[in-house]
Amino acid sequence: MAMVQTITAPRIGVLPFWGLLAFFVWTSQAFGQSLDFERNDKTTYVLNTANDISLTFTALLTSGIGTFLYYQMQVPPESKIPAKDDLLPWDRKFAGRYSETADLMSDIGTVLAVTPLAIGGIALKTGRSTTEEFGIFSLMLVQSILFQNGINLAFRSMELWPRPYIYAEGGEGKKKAEKAKAEAYGSFFSGHTSAAFTIAVFTTEWYSETFRNPVNTRVVRALAFSLAGVEGALRIAAGKHYPSDVIVGALVGTGVSYGILEMHKKENQKYCLWVVPGAAGTTIWF
Repeated sequence: MAMVQTITAPRIGVLPFWGLLAFFVWTSQAFGQSLDFERNDKTTYVLNTANDISLTFTALLTSGIGTFLYYQMQVPPESKIPAKDDLLPWDRKFAGRYSETADLMSDIGTVLAVTPLAIGGIALKTGRSTTEEFGIFSLMLVQSILFQNGINLAFRSMELWPRPYIYAEGGEGKKKAEKAKAEAYGSFFSGHTSAAFTIAVFTTEWYSETFRNPVNTRVVRALAFSLAGVEGALRIAAGKHYPSDVIVGALVGTGVSYGILEMHKKENQKYCLWVVPGAAGTTIWF
């Protein structure tokens, strides 16, 4: 019988990083003032009523469809579960792994979801932002989360391959596999990682737009994306995902977020996304 490899998650979790990031954001506005960085009152991002109504509706529809498909998942018969050798070559060695500690730590990491809103709130309180700007970023963040969540759940409902711990042959992983529900058989791709990189993008961009400090922005970017990377690593250590799941999750979260941001830039307001019953499209003005 093959030996089951169990990972013990590192003791350094996401909370110390979260504290460091929060402290840095809170104090940097004072340093920014002392370094005399001027705020540019010309907002980079704007809302377009017609476009954003359609975009938000499409995001809600995407999330709704993904959620519906997710709840239609069923535990497949054993004959339909891919063998370890059928997994991608670089993912095979992770099959059978499980760590309850890493799983818990990755769930605790979801507190990072408030980071962009915290940055916006601090900027608003210190006079570096406006209520309008806070609303614009909040809506873009919600749109991004809805899109990436819907895409993630739709892919997971395809049940391309099960979570790593499903292959566990002993220990806590085996016990968890025996009680696994249908969702455990759709590992691709990592929703936690996708969401973490969405938060990293908005943390960086919201800070950059409101504090206008290039030096500090680079530090915030490094911290935010490092935290997102830690979240992905914990999902692998927990036996919840394979490296492929995490990499694709990072790409989807990053791509969707930057896509939403680009669509709201002032210079890109020459199109309108529209959705009506039975049809969807984009109108572009030249």
